[in-house]
Amino acid sequence: MQISAKADYAVRAMLELAAHGPEVVKANVLIDHQGLPRKFVETILVELRHADLVCSHRGAEGGYTLAKPATEITLGSVIRAVDGPLAEVRGLRPHETAYAGAAEHLPEVWVAARASLRRVLDETTLAQVLSGKLPAHVRRMAAAPDAWLPR
Repeated sequence: MQISAKADYAVRAMLELAAHGPEVVKANVLIDHQGLPRKFVETILVELRHADLVCSHRGAEGGYTLAKPATEITLGSVIRAVDGPLAEVRGLRPHETAYAGAAEHLPEVWVAARASLRRVLDETTLAQVLSGKLPAHVRRMAAAPDAWLPR
């Protein structure tokens, strides 16, 4: 799996909003606290607003807030808002793939990989990441001896 810069920036911006909530936070705060590129973040905030994950507030005291409590926003929902589906194979959803011959059972692997991503990203909220109280299964996966090793 490759996590795009856009998805990484979106999650980090959302975590900053959660950390400052419920107060209105200016985009500059998100950009400065996380060292994010301004133009990229402005575009991401528009996409997050369209996905009903953030609310924008106009005026001199304007900025952004989470549209829902941080306990209700998953990492998966943030990533989907800016990047689309969590897993794709050649532009298709894993369950839409079909192969013949030796690769006949490959769609099951792609679906399982997507299920694994969902198990982590759709079951971990902004509040959990912010507090460090990650779901037990996520902590176990991250604590596996080979989890941090490159391959």
